[in-house]
Amino acid sequence: MLAAQSSNSTTNVGQQPATSSQPNITLGWKEILAGAEPFLLKVGERLRAQTAEFQTDIESYAKYALTAQGKQLRPILVCLSGDAAGGLNDSHVSVATIIEMVHLATLVHDDIIDLASLRRGRPTLAAKWGNKISVLLGDCLFAKALKMAAGFPTTEICRAVASATDTVCEGEILQTQARGNFDLSQQQYFRVMNMKTAELFALSCDLGAFLAVDASGGSMSKKREALRQFGLALGTAYQLYDDCLDLFGSEKLAGKTVGADLTEGKMTLPLLIIRDKAPHGDQAALRHCFSHWSADRMPELMAMMTKYRALDLSRETIRGYLAAAREALNCLPSCEAKAGLLGLTRYLEEQTEVLGV
Repeated sequence: MLAAQSSNSTTNVGQQPATSSQPNITLGWKEILAGAEPFLLKVGERLRAQTAEFQTDIESYAKYALTAQGKQLRPILVCLSGDAAGGLNDSHVSVATIIEMVHLATLVHDDIIDLASLRRGRPTLAAKWGNKISVLLGDCLFAKALKMAAGFPTTEICRAVASATDTVCEGEILQTQARGNFDLSQQQYFRVMNMKTAELFALSCDLGAFLAVDASGGSMSKKREALRQFGLALGTAYQLYDDCLDLFGSEKLAGKTVGADLTEGKMTLPLLIIRDKAPHGDQAALRHCFSHWSADRMPELMAMMTKYRALDLSRETIRGYLAAAREALNCLPSCEAKAGLLGLTRYLEEQTEVLGV
């Protein structure tokens, strides 16, 4: 699966985004990886170098956290966006490293909050060393990422990274407040999703474009905004997929503990669909199932999922956001990097189609 977060998205909850008429050829996942591999290797080297910035006695914790990379989607977005907007330079590697560090810090904290034991097929930092170490290590990752961002000659990078980090953390707080809230509205759900997941996707695309503009000395505000909107839509689609994966996937596929959302009392899109479609009797049954959740209630829940087509309707919503992401790129000239961005949407669409199979 893809590696697993702004409140000002142009797509309204309850509306299907416009269908894209994008004619461009797209690249497959293997071609995207092959093209981005030199860039990702540099990001990996820079992440490993960051472990030396920690005190010797805690370096092993940092190394464990910083080598827990999945598909490195956010660095890939920096790479492709920068290339599509004008060209790459070493600053793109630094920004990708910074954003990946922020992302990994959020995962460390997420696993504590969710009581997760697995992440990307291995024990979480909290499962190995406990919550106290993990909280503090996550704090250190945030701080070191911001320190790196402050090293740029322009304040734009640090401001953008700090603002996005704040948005992500506020989104996590809102999600925590909403736990156990069966009456959570879809608007509230999508707001949290935009803040905690789509924001870092948007940041990756935005700063990728910004640094390309900075390197060329030109003004590309239209391209930068288009790429940011692409990131917002793709990030929303990804989080929707991830929420469905928690219900319709497996630990082998997800690489992490599944069913955690229900255990933690999170209302996700499939549940919201059932709640909003079901008559009073089934809605009451869903409320009881959600409020008194245990794994042995899964057959009852899956029966309701089937009855109200929760997975099919979730897929339709994901497709809509992916179409909006493709539409956002219409103003960009055709190039291999643009084909790669479009390829990411196609890949996620393919992954969505096999959910529940």
